[in-house]
Amino acid sequence: MKQSDETWWRHGVFYQIYPRSFQDTNADGVGDIAGIINRLPYLEALGVDAIGLSPIFPSPMADFGYDIADYTGVDPLFGTMEDFDALAGAAHAAGLKVILDLVPNHTSDQHPWFVESRSSRDNPKRDWYIWREPGADGGPPNNWLSEFGGGAWEYDATTRQYYYHAFLAQQPDLNWRNPEVRRAIYDIMRFWLRKGVDGFRVDVIWHLIKDAEFRDNPTNPNFLEGRRPHQKILPLYTTDQPEVHDVIAEMRRVIDEFGSRVLIGEIYLPLERLVAYYGKDLSGAHLPFNFVLLSAPWHARSIEKVIADYESLLPVGAWPNWVLGNHDRPRVASRVGRDQTRVAAMLLLTLRGTPTLYYGDEIGMHQVAIAPEQVRDPFEKNVPGVGVGRDGCRTPMQWDATTHAGFSTATPWLPLAGDFLHENVVNHEADARSILNLYKALIRLRKKLPQLVSGSYVPIAAQGDVLLYRRESEGAAVVIALNLGAEPVSIVSDAAGLSGEILLSTFLDREGEKIEGTLDLRGNEGAIISG
Repeated sequence: MKQSDETWWRHGVFYQIYPRSFQDTNADGVGDIAGIINRLPYLEALGVDAIGLSPIFPSPMADFGYDIADYTGVDPLFGTMEDFDALAGAAHAAGLKVILDLVPNHTSDQHPWFVESRSSRDNPKRDWYIWREPGADGGPPNNWLSEFGGGAWEYDATTRQYYYHAFLAQQPDLNWRNPEVRRAIYDIMRFWLRKGVDGFRVDVIWHLIKDAEFRDNPTNPNFLEGRRPHQKILPLYTTDQPEVHDVIAEMRRVIDEFGSRVLIGEIYLPLERLVAYYGKDLSGAHLPFNFVLLSAPWHARSIEKVIADYESLLPVGAWPNWVLGNHDRPRVASRVGRDQTRVAAMLLLTLRGTPTLYYGDEIGMHQVAIAPEQVRDPFEKNVPGVGVGRDGCRTPMQWDATTHAGFSTATPWLPLAGDFLHENVVNHEADARSILNLYKALIRLRKKLPQLVSGSYVPIAAQGDVLLYRRESEGAAVVIALNLGAEPVSIVSDAAGLSGEILLSTFLDREGEKIEGTLDLRGNEGAIISG
């Protein structure tokens, strides 16, 4: 990477891998670390700069790795520590950074810390988790709910107290008000940083601190039946507590001990609260994940507004970031429609800030319908019929048209999409105008033009389904024009600066075309025009 090593996370393109579903090498139907190593040439060719791995630590897999039983090991399902070291070495040799998923809010109930904690009330690790006496009626201490359905308090018959779990009962929450817990997690971070890990994506970072008085959460007056059950109450006292920013500042100091590393926070909050996670004087997360595009209505004026709101709310000097897909939300191709996936790709890779791609989005993978008997997601099993299942965005990567899409020689842990015979990497690589080749072209252009990396974002007034903006840097500019509708449009605007040539069209068939004040776009087309 040519840019300063200190700012690599500002200039790079991130790529999230769900290891279970990327590449299997040992014929057990589950992806592994060796598979990621085998696919590094693909990632190099794609042009991304950093790979982020969902958890690979030892786990009972109640929540597929987000219930960690050992923070400093590798689950045999994925390989060995030697495999991880080989991955880190090979990735770095290829110019790729490696980001790990850190899950510090909770552990597995099989983690040795929790086994000790629940053994007796006077165990030294009792206060490492959140234990409370029963309520006055003998039931749970308060009305807090689990995000995965049901109450958030689990009764322990041995010690006759309840422990808190924001997610599954098998995922007890750590007590982040305990300094010993903080030190233990910070030492775990140092362990991986010394191994050469380039940073962490910190899971549910806004959950870490809970209300010290354990007050009941207020009822949600806008709750509608059919929504996720935990939304019946507002998480006023269980998330986004003021003291969490002190914890994140401490995490940041650990990261800063090693230099040139990045701290990313998973945070599902409104933008005005999200930006606080950059911290006072930017001492918090380098990149509090901005998930607004995961739920924003796919209309030009809606997208225009969320971009403007985000840009206006960013603290001075804070670096923005954008996400279109991840392992918890429906695939972008299914959210915006297959015809708009190319426009979405151009949006992601031309906005100001660091973009994160989710594996398979570059070949247009869609949300797969999972039959009831094939559901693996504990969230869906706990709350069926509400549409919370995450399996559909976690299906195996579609590499080729061979059995099991080249992902494995065994039956995959989740079913493949029915279109894998046609929609796969090999076919997309052979098609000069495929969405995969569009992603490659966008990333190449991004690396070539400083305007698309460090340039300012300047909105341009537009109407209807058209989104227009300019990226400017040191006197050079490009204009991005996106048609979020299915009908052709003709854009005439002196203010837009539509004079020059088309550098890239989402259909990959107009490069070099001269533009003189008027730009005609086909339905579902985007274009980048030189200024």
